[in-house]
Amino acid sequence: MENKLDLIALLAYVDPAYLSYTEWVNVGMALKYEGYTASDWESWSSRDGVRYRPGECFKKWTSFEGTGSPVTGATITKMAKDNGWLPRSSSREEHELGWDDEIAGGDYVVVDKNWIEGKEVHEPSVWNPVQQMTTYLSTLFEASENVGYVTDTWQDDEGKYLPTKGAYDRTAGELIQALNQCDGDIGSVLGDCKPEAGAWIRFNPLDGKGVKNDNVTEFRYALVESDTMDIEKQNAIMRELELPIAVMVYSGGKSLHAIVKVDAANYDEYRKRVDYLYEICKKNGLNIDKQNRNPSRLSRMPGVERNGKKQFIVDTNIGKNSWTEWNEWIEGVNDDLPDPENLTDYWNDMPKLAPPLIHGVLRQGHKMLMAGPSKAGKSFALIELSIAIAEGDKWMGWQCTKGKVLYANLELDRASCLHRFKDVYQAVGLPPTNLANIDIWNLRGKSVPMDKLAPKLIRRAAKKGYIAIIIDPIYKVLTGDENSADQMAHFTNQFDKIATELGASVIYCHHHSKGSQGGKKSMDRASGSGVFARDPDALIDLVELEVTEALLKQEENKSTCAVYQRYFTEYNPKYLLDHVSQDDLLSAKAMENHAKLAIYNTELASAHEEINRVLAAVRGRSAWRVEGTLREYAKFAPVNMWFQYPVHRVDDVGSLKDIDPEGEGNKPPWQKAIGKRKDKAKEDRRSKAEEFEDAVNNCNMGEPPTLKDLAEWFSSTGKPVAERTIRDWVTKHGFMVDKNNGSVVVKKNDGDDH
Repeated sequence: MENKLDLIALLAYVDPAYLSYTEWVNVGMALKYEGYTASDWESWSSRDGVRYRPGECFKKWTSFEGTGSPVTGATITKMAKDNGWLPRSSSREEHELGWDDEIAGGDYVVVDKNWIEGKEVHEPSVWNPVQQMTTYLSTLFEASENVGYVTDTWQDDEGKYLPTKGAYDRTAGELIQALNQCDGDIGSVLGDCKPEAGAWIRFNPLDGKGVKNDNVTEFRYALVESDTMDIEKQNAIMRELELPIAVMVYSGGKSLHAIVKVDAANYDEYRKRVDYLYEICKKNGLNIDKQNRNPSRLSRMPGVERNGKKQFIVDTNIGKNSWTEWNEWIEGVNDDLPDPENLTDYWNDMPKLAPPLIHGVLRQGHKMLMAGPSKAGKSFALIELSIAIAEGDKWMGWQCTKGKVLYANLELDRASCLHRFKDVYQAVGLPPTNLANIDIWNLRGKSVPMDKLAPKLIRRAAKKGYIAIIIDPIYKVLTGDENSADQMAHFTNQFDKIATELGASVIYCHHHSKGSQGGKKSMDRASGSGVFARDPDALIDLVELEVTEALLKQEENKSTCAVYQRYFTEYNPKYLLDHVSQDDLLSAKAMENHAKLAIYNTELASAHEEINRVLAAVRGRSAWRVEGTLREYAKFAPVNMWFQYPVHRVDDVGSLKDIDPEGEGNKPPWQKAIGKRKDKAKEDRRSKAEEFEDAVNNCNMGEPPTLKDLAEWFSSTGKPVAERTIRDWVTKHGFMVDKNNGSVVVKKNDGDDH
């Protein structure tokens, strides 16, 4: 009995009027197979007012015989799901819905149709057709807007009454005035309609030239109608959904006609909003006839009769006040946000933290951004990270957890990317024992915006067991203005979706802003909005160091000594032990002299060739400092490293520890303060000299001034200035006093004594 009730409830979601003959028969066969009666099938089939024939279901029922592949209740379940039914335990995928999105899963379900109680519809106690029509017109239209309506009908082959084109060249104001003067005879205003057919009216204003969609002047309303359930339940569901209904009309048949406010700016927006509206209704048990979606659609006119039943206004201004208010409400009641948790519930039983991916830097399922300028080798660093995760090795000195990684390559062509992985593998010196842990998704020329890429990536990566997803670089999939905080927040939210859905860390790189970066904090160097630096759980930033000539010479010496030492070890180890001191091991010149004595010319020539290659490589190096901002771990000490194509190598010996980044550098505050004071003093000196020269040129109408003239000039500002002070300024600012006539001569002091 329990199963029977379930299937009958499911059939409430399936409208027989929209099924093909085969689908209709399959429902009957499924019901019979599951133990239902022909009466159940008959009752459901009667909802199709056009094709239903009494007794036909009972005739078909007897012909249904068992087969090896029977039609079961699963057929009805699928039909119900396709029309909006969902098990009460269905989970909801959390996402923000746009007008172009498909409403899927269990989202936006406000009404449980199986539990809602019907709300009765009452016919007006006093029948006043004029009042019905004037209320309808004044609610939906401005007085100057043209209204389309139909009272004339014709019959098709099955005897069904259908509307003609009707009238469309009269305004709402004209109609209301005529109705108020018709003495209750609305037929004299609108035309008499057949009592068997009723009448229709268009709910959007027209241009007075026709009745097509192109003739609609305002895309203000949409029609919501469902005739697959009792009138009372239709009424209850529409109200429960808080639809912004301007007018609700009883059709005189099987349905209510709700004229819903959509307030669209144009036809394209109208279509999107109506599709959205219909999907919401469908999810909540109202199967809407898609033919009603047109803005020029006819609806039932209130104030007339149809087959002995009145078409009347049930209510006006129901639900939310506007489309915007309703949309915000429908989004809000389905946010699926978790409830607040009380700390006392977990104090003694804390949940486990996510395991580390990069020990001391990043946890699995979290996000990391690598930022740096061009030529920093960011892509090589991310390939190095891919290899370190695949092999369970170190990356920039940090141990990585071993596991599978997906590298999404958006920039390189396929062949170059594959070769680069092999080159880096060989350069870091790791045996490729776990190549199966690295998957590469080559998307050059095929990348799409991140909000479109994220679901595609999730679908492909599901069940692959990745612990890290690396996206390189993000400018290829960047959407919106990178300086806009809200647009970049939407962009970075896509990384949250990937991390949440896959349980994998998401790692991506971004470029620095223009200009010197040395004086900035690590989290302020990334280009664009601060969202980039503040969104990830770990920010790894690369800034270039200014390598001095002395340091390069030191590195050349060190590399040369290493080559000679290796050749001694291979070809004359005894000489190395007996004759080469510790000081000699650190001098390229000393090692060269030893090599000339102890190594054969053939090997020596080979060593010189290798040294030349090593010296060229040293000159091709760049030096970098890695700094970071971490959310889950304590701040780490800066890591210095060399980038020598194609890999980064950590500076373990400390050669780079005292080198400043390019630009201002990271000088201590006291040094920066001294510099600022010196600059200010220079500026003050320039301004004082310019001020004194200006006084000399202007205080005596362009003639050479006396000391007294200058003293009066400077004293005029309110503070007296003595002639003795003026004499000091004359000397200080490069002028001299002509003792012959007592005037100040504007000439540089050349050392002559006047």
